[in-house]
Amino acid sequence: MSNIPVELQALAPEMAQWRQRIHAWPELGFEEERTSALVTEVLESLGLQVHRGFGGTGLVAVIDSGVAGPSIGLRADMDALPMDEQNDLPFRSQRPGVAHTCGHDGHTAALLGTARHLVAQPPKSGRVVLMFQPAEEGGRGAIRMIDDGLFERFHCDEVYAFHNMPLLGFGKGSVRTGATLQSLAVFEIAIEGVGGHAAAPHRATDPLQVAARLAVEISGIVGRHVDPMEAALISVGSLQAGTTHNIIPASASLSGTIRALSTDVHETLLARLRALCEGFAAISGCTINLQLPHYCPPCVNAPQQAALAAEAMAEVLGADNVQTDLRAFPFSDDFSYMLEHAPGAYLFLGMDSAMCHHPTFRFDDNLLPVAAAVFDRIVRKRLG
Repeated sequence: MSNIPVELQALAPEMAQWRQRIHAWPELGFEEERTSALVTEVLESLGLQVHRGFGGTGLVAVIDSGVAGPSIGLRADMDALPMDEQNDLPFRSQRPGVAHTCGHDGHTAALLGTARHLVAQPPKSGRVVLMFQPAEEGGRGAIRMIDDGLFERFHCDEVYAFHNMPLLGFGKGSVRTGATLQSLAVFEIAIEGVGGHAAAPHRATDPLQVAARLAVEISGIVGRHVDPMEAALISVGSLQAGTTHNIIPASASLSGTIRALSTDVHETLLARLRALCEGFAAISGCTINLQLPHYCPPCVNAPQQAALAAEAMAEVLGADNVQTDLRAFPFSDDFSYMLEHAPGAYLFLGMDSAMCHHPTFRFDDNLLPVAAAVFDRIVRKRLG
């Protein structure tokens, strides 16, 4: 692509090396010690001060022009997924059961390349806050960084992040105003009853029956309590109970996810789920405990920042290759918490690969200078 600065094109091999080093040694959320060490090594080699301890393994560095102006935050996620990789690569995962099958290794390497370019050619005003986040998977890392004082110590007037998107294809990009990714709540329901003999169910309090009925009723919440024109989804992913055919178990459990494009709809789904659990506890005699271990709101792009991101992508990819009217994607990202603190945009850059979270997913290193160029254009447009 001719619209990528020659300096970033020249950095492409080094960005690929960083990405492949991270890829070979993937780490799960809040365990990104080796990845954080590599990021720190690169940033300190550029003369930047690295601020550690945000969300445990998260890092922040600042590129300051020395001239008053806005503060632009750029975020990359660093964590991998708990699954095996099925690619025959010289740098494939060296850790069984852990793999970078979502492309966060590429996001991190692209932001490192952006940092090197901006240090060599600083913006004319303001500053750039580089945020390397742990634990995006599960929606916990961003809020941990924020709780650790991220925006109190490093104020951002605007924030931006990108994700690779195999659904678009290489050379394409998309960004939209408003909700662009769904909220996420993971629910876990523990049901405690009284076990017994299958031939004497009247002497037991059967949690298996409650779990089965709950699973059916939960699936009906969207169709009966949400405006049919709104996006909403509840999925029950597991139901665990019992060990054999003639024993009524003493406990059972359910788990699943809730997703929506609006916070109001999300809260409606949660309220109905709580009501179901309370109702079944009352009529069954079982104790039902509902927990929400992971949660993040929908990703909502601000109009001005989404328009700026679209302009930046158009300058790199060509206007005909950037879509601003695609429907929101059904995925989730806890960058949404950062968007609640500052207006910004979450954008997508196309890539040819199996879909994210598939064992044969392969991040395309050709995307690294493209992503760095888009970040660079966003910064230049705001800071000169």
